[in-house]
Amino acid sequence: MSAGLPWPLAYTVSSDDCAAPMPLGFTGSLSEAVRRLAELGYDGVEVQVRETGAHNAETLARTVEGAGLRVLGIGTGPVTAQDRLSLTDPSPDVRRHALFRLLGAARLAGELGVPVTLGQTRGTFLPGLEDVQREWAERAVAQLAEEAADHGSRLLLEPQSRANTSLWNTPEDAVAFLGTLNAPAGLVLDTHHLAAEGVDVARAITEHAGVTGCLQLAASSARGPLAVGDPPLTALLTTLRASGFAGRLTLEHTQDGDSGRAAARSWTALTAAASALT
Repeated sequence: MSAGLPWPLAYTVSSDDCAAPMPLGFTGSLSEAVRRLAELGYDGVEVQVRETGAHNAETLARTVEGAGLRVLGIGTGPVTAQDRLSLTDPSPDVRRHALFRLLGAARLAGELGVPVTLGQTRGTFLPGLEDVQREWAERAVAQLAEEAADHGSRLLLEPQSRANTSLWNTPEDAVAFLGTLNAPAGLVLDTHHLAAEGVDVARAITEHAGVTGCLQLAASSARGPLAVGDPPLTALLTTLRASGFAGRLTLEHTQDGDSGRAAARSWTALTAAASALT
């Protein structure tokens, strides 16, 4: 494992089908991103996809593995961020298109043998439509979880703040919903979204480590790169180890105008925090 950590360390990157690199991931082409991240010592990448499907798995793996990294997860943020598709849109065509994209991402993840994550693509409620929109989302996500399982992947649902989505904003909300599914699924915990919802990160990790497949990291201020010497970072790693967390860590933060430097800062910060573990 890189940075002296007992968990795989990934950095967020964008697939080449994205209209532009995702702002919370490495800026640049996928080939450039994986080359530079490999030089820094990362273990792998979480690839944010827009419409890449299972037929692209071999090409994607070749690009990433050619740099000496691994694909550790498939993210679906661009489906909403770039194409404004969601599972709760009032338009049936938009909902079908959103689910079609997500099912394709699940099949891609299955080909690669990694989890697929779901964040803001579940959408936002409109006044008077809350109940029916929740039903649309629950039905679609249940189908997505089954598709992922059928193809050798696993859905990871990310609790996100109310600024991004109207449902499953806390780990407790998400875990309660996961209990209704007929397919195995887990959580992505994100330090930024937990803080935005007033959820204590250490408590969330301790209570939900067994179902959490990924922890996304960013500095508490401005959601930027991690800082060397940040005391809460060492405490966070200590909590992860004590909780039995067995997933991966993913850096998902702003790039501060230079992805190479941002990735180096976060890697260095984690290396320093890991060295302080007792």
